[in-house]
Amino acid sequence: MDKENKVKIAILVIFIAVLGLIYILNPNFYSEFWHVATSGNMQETVDYINSFGAWAIIFSFLLDVLINALGFLPSIFVSTANGLLFGIVPGIIVSWLAETAGVIISFVLMRTILRSSAEKIIAKSKYLKKADDFSGKNGFKVMLILRAMPYFPSGILTALGAVSRISLKDYALANLIGKFPSTSLEVVIGHDVVNYQQNLDRLMIVIVLVCIIYGAIWYYQRRMSKN
Repeated sequence: MDKENKVKIAILVIFIAVLGLIYILNPNFYSEFWHVATSGNMQETVDYINSFGAWAIIFSFLLDVLINALGFLPSIFVSTANGLLFGIVPGIIVSWLAETAGVIISFVLMRTILRSSAEKIIAKSKYLKKADDFSGKNGFKVMLILRAMPYFPSGILTALGAVSRISLKDYALANLIGKFPSTSLEVVIGHDVVNYQQNLDRLMIVIVLVCIIYGAIWYYQRRMSKN
């Protein structure tokens, strides 16, 4: 068994153990989690996380990891709640690390036991069918660029990485680096949208910055496709 497979197994074991421990500590957690994750109610999400008191930041981290590990639920509400509850900088750090850990777990799950599901997700996106872009050295660069895009569908990108030949090491590093700017923008925008009256100027600047990022990535990809 090579080193990468050992790492995959270790991640799976830890993830399953954490899920089991959560259920033992709080049997109602999963039903509550599903309600909050699918409700789309910002205030309800904030109140739920805040109800854990001194453990709120740890709970929010684990909640964000789980949402991103599942891959099909939006994490923007948790990211926004982190910024509102803990402040922008702590909220960014918690969301960034949690989302990175979550998409790495999702990648391992898809590549090892859900590969066929990952292929079906890719087939639904006409823009992401060419998994060959993620082979060799180019895989790290493409994954890094796409992860830096805020509000990009996380599950589709994880599935694309899972069916490609990108290594676990390159995938993890690309997500760790790429997730920081995208998560930072999501937290700041979410925070300022809720408090738009006090932060309207900053919100407009950040929105313009997001548009510039999308434009730059679109231009780069267009140039690459012509080469």
